[in-house]
Amino acid sequence: MKSPAMKSPIWTIFRKEVLENLRDRKTVMNALIVGPLLGPVLFAVMISTVLTREMGRADKPLELPVIGAEQAPNLVAFIGTRNIKIEDGPEDPVAAIKSQDEEVILRIGKDYAKSWGEGEPAEVELIYDGSRQDTEQSRRRVEDALKAYEQQVGALRLISRGVSPLVVRPLSIVDRDQASDVARGAQFLAFLPYMLILGAFMGGMYLAIDTTAGERERQSLEPLLATPVPRGQIMLGKLSATSAFAIGSLLLTLVAFAVLLPQLPLTKLGLKFNLGPSVFLQLLLALAPVILLASSLQTLIAANAKSYREAQSWLGLFTMVPLIPTMIMMVVPVKTQLWMFAVPLLAQHHAIMRLVRAEGINGTEWAMLIGSGLAIAGIAAAITARIYHRESLAVSA
Repeated sequence: MKSPAMKSPIWTIFRKEVLENLRDRKTVMNALIVGPLLGPVLFAVMISTVLTREMGRADKPLELPVIGAEQAPNLVAFIGTRNIKIEDGPEDPVAAIKSQDEEVILRIGKDYAKSWGEGEPAEVELIYDGSRQDTEQSRRRVEDALKAYEQQVGALRLISRGVSPLVVRPLSIVDRDQASDVARGAQFLAFLPYMLILGAFMGGMYLAIDTTAGERERQSLEPLLATPVPRGQIMLGKLSATSAFAIGSLLLTLVAFAVLLPQLPLTKLGLKFNLGPSVFLQLLLALAPVILLASSLQTLIAANAKSYREAQSWLGLFTMVPLIPTMIMMVVPVKTQLWMFAVPLLAQHHAIMRLVRAEGINGTEWAMLIGSGLAIAGIAAAITARIYHRESLAVSA
């Protein structure tokens, strides 16, 4: 015997919409395969490629062209002990940098020996293109070698004059970095909130379009609205089906990240990712209000659209909304305040970053995040229900 819930019109409409869209290969591919997996895979490939390349470059000897090496044989010899291979410099160093034949070139001035002998600062030039990302690591390695040589020679000069090198070091700076391995690993996950929220948005988008604008164009919505079933229940059935696809998309996105992130070479840098079962469940809880809010707003937009294509256009722009809080936090990082947990999307951004950094979320913050999200989602659903009572809803423009 079927339970009362199984006989409910909401359940009937929910089951109908889910089964119909599961038969649609395009919807399944976009909502449950391409959308949830493409982002995590691209993210993992990009991070893995960058880290592998940078770690390989750090281990390999740096080839450094030097102009005027004969002016400073001791300096050149010292640099050569720092895993840097000295080469003859090009005739036109500026052209070599602009053509990307070289990343960094060291040029020792003609007056180097004279200035050195007189105890004055001897000039050396680092020629590079600071606008190129590949240059930064090479420039930093050469600059570190020059500074090490400068400190060593400076200390020897002071000792030769009977002065302790500590005289010119009035401060002894001790770094005490409080960041844990998990917190440092979270630095690589700045876009994780956007990708997870986007997964929730994308999962139900196609269903929201099809269940309203799509059925209206196929002229199957009008017979459904003509049944004695209250239109509010019809809307809830469709909204539930959209939310179910969004939850499925989000689950697949989370699973993809949980599987792919441990495969990244970050462990070689001593970094860790905090994506265990407990965090997994808390992420789902934090994103639950967004799923309901996104599904309600998508259904609302699709119901207002005059055609299937118009609904696609508006909802395509709507998927840019999750990017806003992530971009704001990247450009203007601020300390998390309690009121932020009452703002949908912004609350999820802070909650996700707190969780992956292994920082706790207290009961008040959870209450504000869930309560405000559900309240705003409820308002959006109520507005959508009012639209479902319009007679014009079933008429295709």
